[in-house]
Amino acid sequence: MAGSSKTEKYQIHVPSLEELSEVLEKGLRNNFEDAKVCVAECPDLSQAPFQFPVKGLCGKPRITDVGGVPYLIPLVHKDKVYNMNTVSKELELPGAFILGAGAVSFKTVGMNGELMPLVLTESEDKPAVNGSYFSSINPVDGKCLQEKYSERFSDCDFGLLANLFACEGKPGKVIEIRASRRKGEESLVSCMRKTMEEHYGDKTVALGGTFIIQKGKAKIHIMPQEFSSCPLNTNEDVNNWLKHFEVSAPLICQSVMVSRDPGLDLRLEHTHGFSHHVDLTEDNRRVS
Repeated sequence: MAGSSKTEKYQIHVPSLEELSEVLEKGLRNNFEDAKVCVAECPDLSQAPFQFPVKGLCGKPRITDVGGVPYLIPLVHKDKVYNMNTVSKELELPGAFILGAGAVSFKTVGMNGELMPLVLTESEDKPAVNGSYFSSINPVDGKCLQEKYSERFSDCDFGLLANLFACEGKPGKVIEIRASRRKGEESLVSCMRKTMEEHYGDKTVALGGTFIIQKGKAKIHIMPQEFSSCPLNTNEDVNNWLKHFEVSAPLICQSVMVSRDPGLDLRLEHTHGFSHHVDLTEDNRRVS
């Protein structure tokens, strides 16, 4: 990891899956016409449509917030480079499976881009398996390009920031959420996070995992390949720098969230997504 990084650790509140399911279903029903939350066996994530390098999301789960937005704005810190294998050791879970949302390493990729990490980190007897995707924008024609990370690079590095969920990648019990026909203003992830915040108050609850947008469209942004040469001092500056798109389903999303910041300056929610298909936005641009 870049420089002499300092790792701070915090024990969060861990409700039972059954309790959390009831809490989430109640909140989601206020935002969606149809919402059902239950405890179920994790589907085999190594199979379609996910095709992850592990079967499940169980076994010593934990989240981590690496780097942060201050390394991107107002001006970029290109020297902030991290490694998934090192992160797993810092999490005291070598060989962990890690997913989430982050940014690519400029030193490796040679440009800026969005990272969808899916990494089974190295262990004593096995090398790492990197199933990640990354997306960038072609500065020539404005098209959004999604690529499989391992088809171009052999490392497990990332840069600037990432919000990550880690576990042993084992099968087991998970929370299954089905929601459709949104009637409120909140996105699925924001609704879940705010529901936990309202219910658990001063107790910090974290959640990480994956979900599929099966129908409809999603509004997303992708960072340009070139970092801004002018300081991004306001939210308006950032939004004008980002490229915004409306993307058609199906999309496989991976999200990490915390109900509240326990004083560690955590990002409260972060979601990235990718597709095994080539989709088109309304302005006929290829997107991830």
